[in-house]
Amino acid sequence: MRSKLDISAYFVVGQENTKGRPVAPIILDAVKAGITCVQVRSKTASARELIELTGQAAEVIAQAGKSDIVTLLVNDRLDVILAARKQGIHVDGIHVGQTDIPVDVCREYLGPDSVVGLSARTHELFEYIKNADVSLIDYFGAGPLHETKTKPDSGLDIDGKRITRSIDDITTLAQLSSIPVVVGGGVKLADIPELARTGVAGFFVVSAISEADEPGHEAANLVKVWNRHKP
Repeated sequence: MRSKLDISAYFVVGQENTKGRPVAPIILDAVKAGITCVQVRSKTASARELIELTGQAAEVIAQAGKSDIVTLLVNDRLDVILAARKQGIHVDGIHVGQTDIPVDVCREYLGPDSVVGLSARTHELFEYIKNADVSLIDYFGAGPLHETKTKPDSGLDIDGKRITRSIDDITTLAQLSSIPVVVGGGVKLADIPELARTGVAGFFVVSAISEADEPGHEAANLVKVWNRHKP
């Protein structure tokens, strides 16, 4: 899966992000609309609930005929991925943060063909991106572009100060990184044209799709505008 990873249109979703609606139909609408990567993320779901949700996500991606195109990741929970795979659920890999399970452990347990994504360090971001060992990871997640209620701690540095990233910052990140970078954090449709021109590999969103009245319609608009403005 690593050789055909497409993180251009990346959707992060869990049960707390959908205004009480079932998650799976929203994922189905999103992938039908052109979303290329789905990350299952929930800080409130139990392990068994996450395994079930991951299974539902894999099922609707297959239903859309996109299991070989859309990458399915789980946030943080290596145990959930291993348990899901044990049940025959197709999961492509994991996304972890700086304080989550180390990437070498993820790679060891998930194997060389799985996707491992890592949230870039907020503190001293540019130096980190330039000098980090990327031999075990496939992409960096970076941001936030704006403050976001779906991840209140996003952009906090070691001093507890919140940092958001300008378009100029993101352009610099794309130039410095030796691996693809996906950027999110409060991203809306109006941000996509500028973001697409920075050189990053993609955008990620949560509520822009998950809380929309018509998730498929919003996903399609995001993808269409990204593709129109990408160099």
